[in-house]
Amino acid sequence: MSATIIDGRVVANRMQADIVKEVDEFRSSYGYSPGLGVVLVGDDQASHMYVRMKRRACEKVGMESVAQVLPSEVSQREVEEVVQNMNSNRKIHGILVQLPLPNHIDEQAVLSAVSLNKDVDGFHPINIGLLAMKDRDPKFTPATPTGCMELLKDSGVQIEGANAVVIGRSNIVGLPMALLLMQANATVTVTHSRTQNLPEIVNQADIVVAAIGKPNFVQADWLKPGCTVIDVGSNVVDAPETEKGYKYVGDVDFQQAVDVAGAITKVPGGVGPMTITMLLSNTMKAAWNLA
Repeated sequence: MSATIIDGRVVANRMQADIVKEVDEFRSSYGYSPGLGVVLVGDDQASHMYVRMKRRACEKVGMESVAQVLPSEVSQREVEEVVQNMNSNRKIHGILVQLPLPNHIDEQAVLSAVSLNKDVDGFHPINIGLLAMKDRDPKFTPATPTGCMELLKDSGVQIEGANAVVIGRSNIVGLPMALLLMQANATVTVTHSRTQNLPEIVNQADIVVAAIGKPNFVQADWLKPGCTVIDVGSNVVDAPETEKGYKYVGDVDFQQAVDVAGAITKVPGGVGPMTITMLLSNTMKAAWNLA
């Protein structure tokens, strides 16, 4: 039996419709729209594409988007000054530092410079630390893993008491994803490049979150029949049969996994739309808190 497809676009569109109403309400109350400030350093094409997507998403819901684009050779001081200027700008409610930063820039120092009240990406060390502690509430949680949790909840997946396996331990997805699942009372195993017997571990999971950045890495025979698969991967592979000559695939071999899993996200159209939506949601939350 083919798996139920978890459609991130449908959930994202529904949530964004609610955000539009909130933006209108905020503008009526305060005379201006919520604002998102983006700091982009260097000329990484993927980063520029992501920033364009976020700007379009802001426009779609009626938010303001202000991008500060800096050259690759910019100094640490200059990057932090841009962040501080956005901290003090009352019309910028959320600040996003587009990662990765150039090697000579201290990423942790830049992220730490973002005001906790404007950390809509949820990457400030204090916010991550609060997420890791029991009975603590961070001001914001990272957009991608929060979007994954929304997809699980919207799909009616039983999280409490479930065995969940997170493949990948990055600060951006894997680590906060595991923390959010634990917060929801799942029993969580985090796997990574040094994990032994990975297929056997994955095969015990009721929920699999793949965030390792390797195309079609997770095979169908690794999966427990009927499990829920959230595929965070977005990998470019050659596809001569397509007009562009390439396509995006996830970290899970979707074509085979769809016959084993009970529910699964597609790539594209699964987690991606939710990441941007949760960023908008966090920015709206910040605007109300700062107004």
